[in-house]
Amino acid sequence: MKSGNNLITILGPTACGKTKLAVALADVIDGEILSADSRQVYRGMDIGTGKDLEDYTINGRTIPYHLIDIVPAGYKYNLFEFQTDFINAYNNIVQRGKKPVMCGGTGLYLESVLKGYRMLAVPENQELRNRLENRSLSELTDILKQYKELHNTTDVDTTKRAIRAIEIEEYYKEHAVEANSFPKLNNLVIGIDINRELRRESITKRLQQRIEGGLIEEVQKLLDSGIGAQDLIYYGLEYKYVTLYLTGQLEYKYFFQELNVAIHQFAKRQMTWFRGMERRGIAIHWLDAAMPIQEKVSEIIKLTQNDQN
Repeated sequence: MKSGNNLITILGPTACGKTKLAVALADVIDGEILSADSRQVYRGMDIGTGKDLEDYTINGRTIPYHLIDIVPAGYKYNLFEFQTDFINAYNNIVQRGKKPVMCGGTGLYLESVLKGYRMLAVPENQELRNRLENRSLSELTDILKQYKELHNTTDVDTTKRAIRAIEIEEYYKEHAVEANSFPKLNNLVIGIDINRELRRESITKRLQQRIEGGLIEEVQKLLDSGIGAQDLIYYGLEYKYVTLYLTGQLEYKYFFQELNVAIHQFAKRQMTWFRGMERRGIAIHWLDAAMPIQEKVSEIIKLTQNDQN
């Protein structure tokens, strides 16, 4: 007999409505939200990351949320930090008798929790860094592939990050250490399945709303605060393309079109990652995005009850 789910996860591609569903569910089960979004951690990056904090207010009260607005814009937040912050927030929620609901679209963050990836604070290896410092990015990528299958390009977008990734893998290889303590999770994973046409329509409509809602002004404010253009471009999508426009590298008439295409491509990559998670052993219960939100909540409640039997 299962002991019941101690973590409900709601995932899906951008613009599928997962935040509103997570909030509606949390309202019913006395839950709190754990964000699994790699950009919503940054303060001052609100419109472009789609925080939509007003969505956390439902039935006259605000559902508590965690791992949003926890580091300054310009910082390079990483997976190790996310896992550490997730565990602290998760334990805090459970100790107060509330139900944790993880919600997000960053596949690597989601999977690192659902599969309990090892978390190790890896020290610098100066000798290794010296050996690798003159290698090209292509050579470093080939070296990293000898350690692991590359599921994304985040580790190899610069030589510095590639060297750090190799440093981490070499440490794992030489030190037979176990993962830091990770909560024992009995997961129920819900995926929002949105058909391609509706997804495309939702993405384009939302982008228009964000631009009208001050997206360009938000990025200008970040630049004015002293954050470098390259640091904002690093965050990708809205921050990359708006920064390119504001710094004169992209004409406005191409700005919306190129950004819109990039977000569509990103959503497609998200779905590819989620399907890959299923192949890697994570069971995802898919719900139709077009289903009314209360019906989705009822279906999730039924699934949790089934898992208790």
